[in-house]
Amino acid sequence: MVTEDAPRRRFFRRAAPDATAVLAVGSAIAEDLRGGLSPRAPDLGADPVARAGRRLRSLLGADAVGLADLHGTPAWAGRAPAAAEDLVEQVRRDGHRASAGGVTAVPLLVRGEVAGVLVVAGDVARGAVRRTADWVAEALERGRLEASAEAAARAELRALRAEISPHFVYNALTTIGSFVDSDPERARDLILDFAEYIRHSVARRGDYTTLAGEFRAIEAYLTLARAVLGDRLRVQVRIAPEVLPVALPFLALQPLVENAVQHGVERREEGGSVQVSGEAQGSECVIAIEDDGPGMDPDHARAVLAGATAGDGLALTNVDRRLRAVYGPQYGLVIETALGEGTRVVVRVPRFQAGVVAS
Repeated sequence: MVTEDAPRRRFFRRAAPDATAVLAVGSAIAEDLRGGLSPRAPDLGADPVARAGRRLRSLLGADAVGLADLHGTPAWAGRAPAAAEDLVEQVRRDGHRASAGGVTAVPLLVRGEVAGVLVVAGDVARGAVRRTADWVAEALERGRLEASAEAAARAELRALRAEISPHFVYNALTTIGSFVDSDPERARDLILDFAEYIRHSVARRGDYTTLAGEFRAIEAYLTLARAVLGDRLRVQVRIAPEVLPVALPFLALQPLVENAVQHGVERREEGGSVQVSGEAQGSECVIAIEDDGPGMDPDHARAVLAGATAGDGLALTNVDRRLRAVYGPQYGLVIETALGEGTRVVVRVPRFQAGVVAS
């Protein structure tokens, strides 16, 4: 009599001599399944789901392996057994393991719900099939979480793009209009600044830009803001040339400067000043945006970064989350503020980061 333990020991003995290779294959399978179990259209190239099936078949020593989502036919590595179709439908229907004639179909459970089906044909231990199904389900869940994080990042960027103040646009256009007759050359220059500001804020572009590109839009915005506010707004910008090529997330700085003008200067009848600086500190680039406005309670600043405030501070929250998502939890915004003491927002990013390339 052959027990379940015997083939299980055989399965792990076969993998043990080259455990590093097994781990590498496992990592490749997880990458194949990042996009889920839906098969790729033939015109889009090799199907990663079918490739994952081939790798699983090799690891298990199975006659055939199939991976199926909740609809359609499975992607097969090896010849599909005759009983497979009925077994897959049974698992999809009731969410439980099913087997017949040396073929086993098990549900892939993601957060307690059936996300797909793994089918294994051949002399493979039941425990090995079960553990493989658990591992594939974990890979699918990681893929879903990554996709959710990416979607959230895109939504936050859309929110930043949509946060252009109608009040500022109206005032800017009204100010430009006031110069059309009295100073047409200045009106023309302000129109070009307005076009640059709008283009940078709403145009479709890549995920990253350079510090130089971000500052072109910031300078356009500040020129318009000075035209609107006049002597109420005083600006000082100091950027070290060596950090201008640094790549950073698109719209990582412009919302912070706008926030300083709107909340630090416009709220004071006498106006105020905004200072922007950027410099290299070792392997990092440090940008600071400072205003001498009314400031805020430090506890409120912490709540803003935690996303615990409604409406007010959305730009700060979104920028902080995007920086942490790109560079890691050790980065993000630092807010130095107190009531009546103004606000200083510090952005610290690596001067070079793998995968962060300006488009």
